[in-house]
Amino acid sequence: MNQSTFSPPIWLKNPHLQTILPRFLIKYTPNYERQLVKDSLEQSDVAFDYLLSDDNKDADGRYTTPVVVLFHGMEGSSQSHYARTLAQHVSQRGWHFVVVHFRSCGGVAVSGKVFYNAGDTAEVAHNLQILQKQFTTIYAVGVSLGGNALAKYMGERGTDAIAQKSAIVSAPVDLASASVAMERLLGRHVYTPYLLNPIIKKALDNQLSSDEIKALKSAKRMADFDNAFTAPRHGYRSKNDYYRQASALPYLAQIAKPTLIITAKDDPFLGVTAEPGDVSADVCLLDTRFGGHIGFVDYDYQARQFDLGYVARTALAFFVDN
Repeated sequence: MNQSTFSPPIWLKNPHLQTILPRFLIKYTPNYERQLVKDSLEQSDVAFDYLLSDDNKDADGRYTTPVVVLFHGMEGSSQSHYARTLAQHVSQRGWHFVVVHFRSCGGVAVSGKVFYNAGDTAEVAHNLQILQKQFTTIYAVGVSLGGNALAKYMGERGTDAIAQKSAIVSAPVDLASASVAMERLLGRHVYTPYLLNPIIKKALDNQLSSDEIKALKSAKRMADFDNAFTAPRHGYRSKNDYYRQASALPYLAQIAKPTLIITAKDDPFLGVTAEPGDVSADVCLLDTRFGGHIGFVDYDYQARQFDLGYVARTALAFFVDN
């Protein structure tokens, strides 16, 4: 699946408009039920936001209708536009939906030393193990940073992956080239401050050394933050070591369960993306010409309204048909 029917009108084909516009368009507000659980290190609480449907349970007390679990992007949450859009489509299908938050996200502060990083597959595995006790069928969606983490997990675990199927959306599977892409003009002046400022504030709220505080306050790029905080806090030697070890790209050839990777070629956040020779036979690459970063905004002229549902419809169709 290398071609796509996603083709927005000409006035929506700008990648930055695609990237920025959705957060202002989403109207649906899910009525989540929140549960706090301990992270994989037993240090910090993380939030699971559930949107459950009416369902029966099996003899083990597990829901028999599928659940779609979302691993969000950097500084994302269950309130992100893509989470709310996916929640609406999953709910309309009659399935369960849950957003698993990474440490420090969703309004829950960390209690331990570590935050989150794009290669933390131990945390992904831990969260899926919790859900495995509640649901018989698990489909996973990973977006942006969460997409890289999920794709890496699916490759590392192979046939042992808990998610029966997965969809990876707008994921920086090669982190080094993605960090370079973020240094383009608009990325440096618009996207980087939008992502960097909140995460620096979170980091500064924790116990830091004077050297860490100095380095964080001088960080102007995501690479600066990763070198000063993400890498040393999570056991990497440097940002380069972090990008190399945490990137999902080398693991895509080991994926052994049906996985869809959706990538817009005009995504301003991405560098190197997966090609057919990089992936296993169980991976379906869906490359679109347009879509920006987690955008994929179309316009329905007949209904006279924007349509944010391309990713949700495509992912759910993949889960049903493959």
